[in-house]
Amino acid sequence: MSPRAMVIGLGSIGLRHARILNDLGCQVTTVSRRGGGDHVSIASAVAAAHPEYAVVATETAGHRASLGELADIGFRGSVLVEKPLFANTGSAPDYPFADLMVAYNLRFHPVMTALANQLAGRNAITVSAYVGQDIRDWRPGRDHRTTASATIEAGGGVLRDLSHELDYLLWLFGPWQRVAALGGASGARQIEVDDHIDLLLEMQGARAVQVHMDYLDRSGIRKIRINLADETIEADIVGGRLTVNGKATDYACERDASYRAMHLAAIHGDKPICSLSEGLAVMDLIDASERALQSKDWVSA
Repeated sequence: MSPRAMVIGLGSIGLRHARILNDLGCQVTTVSRRGGGDHVSIASAVAAAHPEYAVVATETAGHRASLGELADIGFRGSVLVEKPLFANTGSAPDYPFADLMVAYNLRFHPVMTALANQLAGRNAITVSAYVGQDIRDWRPGRDHRTTASATIEAGGGVLRDLSHELDYLLWLFGPWQRVAALGGASGARQIEVDDHIDLLLEMQGARAVQVHMDYLDRSGIRKIRINLADETIEADIVGGRLTVNGKATDYACERDASYRAMHLAAIHGDKPICSLSEGLAVMDLIDASERALQSKDWVSA
């Protein structure tokens, strides 16, 4: 039986969560302080709808406040927070929820599922992850400079917006050991946040890991290439293809499939949903990457 669900925040991602949960048969109530939702406060929504499952889809900088309000009013169901967990690193309070998870839906993309199965927990020698998309194409019809992605105050910037890469690298290759960084705000998109960054990582399960993230790429790419002793694997997430030693397999994935699978896993407590501790590990790596960028030196875990 589908639970009663509540979506907090009705930007583009909040509307998407609400639509998908409706499609899954949930009774969905929405909260938007700016209007347009069923309620303007979390408290009124909980009192009226008695939700069992909550999705926090506010701006990243507002996640802590939303979670605090949920806890204070007595919500004890399961919570899924949009990625990243918080805008800044730091320990999480001991929330009283049944579960608290982070919405890294790429874990549920068919290509990433196939990649995880192909790796089967083996260590890699080299890993190269690339993600890039022109921020001006993200939300058609809206000035990209006015979006949450474009401002420090709202928790924007490539390290947070594109932190899927950090999450899946930690998921596949275990804890990081040290990190170096180059990049920053180029000014090319007239935004104050970092619009490109390159990381070099040493990880428990991979000797040398390169990560490239940008808001600049005109074609839009999301790929990971991995060298093991006898295999070269490339996962093309946008193209829906996994290639092993030159042999390609295509995977059909319509736009909402990974989100549906993620919500079902969150509702039922199934793997590989991103846990609170894993979400905090991503925040720790974001913080270390920013310190490495500022210091121009290696930062160790």
